Amino acid sequence: MAPTLQQAYQRRWWMACTAVLENLCFSAVLLGWASLLIMLKNEGFYSYLCQEENATSEPAQNVSAAPHEWPSCEDQEEMLNLGFTIGSFLLSAATLPLGILMDKYGPRPLRLLGSFSFAASCAMMALAGYDPPVLAPLIFLALSLNGFGGICLTFTSLTLPNMFGNLRSTFMALMIGSYASSAVTFPAVKLIYDAGVSFVAIMLVWSGLACLIFLNCLINWPKESFPAPEEASYIKKIKLSGLALDHKVTGDRFYTHVITVGQRLSQRRASLDQGKEFYQSTEDPQQKAPPDHAIPFRRSVCSPIFLWSLVTMGMTQLRVIFYMAAMNKMLEFEVTGGEQHVSKELKEKAESTVSFYSSIFGVLQLICLFSCPFIGYVMDWRLKECVDGPIDRYAEGHIGENNTEKPRKLRDRKIQKLTNAMRAFVFTNLLLVGFGVTCMIHNLPLQFLTFILHTLVRGFFHSACGGLYAAVFPSNHFGTLTGLQSLISAVFALLQQPLFMAMVEPLHGDPFWVNLGLLLFSLVGFLLPIYLFYFRHQLLQKVKDSKAELADGAHIKLHEDNATTNGALSKDTMA
Repeated sequence: MAPTLQQAYQRRWWMACTAVLENLCFSAVLLGWASLLIMLKNEGFYSYLCQEENATSEPAQNVSAAPHEWPSCEDQEEMLNLGFTIGSFLLSAATLPLGILMDKYGPRPLRLLGSFSFAASCAMMALAGYDPPVLAPLIFLALSLNGFGGICLTFTSLTLPNMFGNLRSTFMALMIGSYASSAVTFPAVKLIYDAGVSFVAIMLVWSGLACLIFLNCLINWPKESFPAPEEASYIKKIKLSGLALDHKVTGDRFYTHVITVGQRLSQRRASLDQGKEFYQSTEDPQQKAPPDHAIPFRRSVCSPIFLWSLVTMGMTQLRVIFYMAAMNKMLEFEVTGGEQHVSKELKEKAESTVSFYSSIFGVLQLICLFSCPFIGYVMDWRLKECVDGPIDRYAEGHIGENNTEKPRKLRDRKIQKLTNAMRAFVFTNLLLVGFGVTCMIHNLPLQFLTFILHTLVRGFFHSACGGLYAAVFPSNHFGTLTGLQSLISAVFALLQQPLFMAMVEPLHGDPFWVNLGLLLFSLVGFLLPIYLFYFRHQLLQKVKDSKAELADGAHIKLHEDNATTNGALSKDTMA
């Protein structure tokens, strides 16, 4: 039986920790395709396509793990890469329909489906490994299920941070970081494979571990979606007819209690006109009707913040994907200098250099796991000092003659979220510009810094974008908006293929001009934080205007009360 939201809230730390491990080991593992490709070739998948005249044997260090020394050729690699193309396409293209389904049915059924798909994919790989020449076509279905299951697990985990209140962006960044770091999973599996463990045994164990995800979701994940902290309260019991407080609620949580209860008792409604990008709910949690249609979806899609985020994320995705596709060619150019005919010694040196630097690049992907929470921390900066709705400058102060202590300043939550998002995108864009500069410098040791900057940018942008959507848009729009953004970014990243062809053919492998053009194009990323600054200024101006109107109204009311009092006194005197 599925737990309730309150029970899920009590288990939120267990769910968060397991979700990070599940993302790390089961989400976007296809990004480590290079290691899986070696294992599949060693196992003889599609080796029958290799003719004797163009077949080559695998390196000796990899043959020990395989029962036979299967031939290898370009036709075999093309066929296997076709399976990877299908799987990686589903890893990106499935985001939009999954987002729509998750907004409608919640994360539980999709997570169950994703864990089952991943377990089935590993089982199919193990089955195909028993007789690769006959069962090799199963690899296409296996890789498709692998990509689909991985994106299901990733997408559903992005709703989990809603249970952590002011730390929501930090936990969302941690989920995205674990997803981005999952590219190291297949390299780690290859180490086990090289140690002598059979491919079939590895895949069967992996399939069994995926079944544990299914069991964990079945026990701990509720049927309902996780509402945002502004939309619901899990352990606070707030009613208009009576007030019941948990005796453990103290400190900042007690202050949040007081603010929320005051809003309920005064029947205040958040003004949507104050910020169309934001969604605030002051509905009674006991009401059955959910506020899903409080803001139309078309308003979120057509909002300038979302449109500018599409431009920024599309540009960044193109920059990141192009580098991953052309990195080996760039490193080779650093060694050979772009010469067409090189000596055998220089060619071997280029191959060894590319292999070494590619391995270092793969290991550095783990940086995402530890660096992404930093952007989440930036997105959550000072949210504990914020309250919902416009407030006075020192609303927390105590009024009294003997009060000499300066009260703590409170902040408007909406404005603080915009400020944090603006800072996160400015910092990430600066890293992207730095990455573009180091790409253009012909210095091999400097490429280690390029690898680090690339990894940071890849994790930071996804974390900042996810945190921005969670902070700005309604939670019931989050999945669809994220899926739409991911799909458009994936389509935009297809431009990397003509750029790669231009670098290889007309430019003879020299990446300078392509990198220069992408560096200039990356400056477009600063348009999103510029608009966030403009929109924040508008909100601040509206807050000031509302305070001025309240002050004028209080002044007029005071004069009216004085006039009424003076008139009453005059009548009494005349009587």
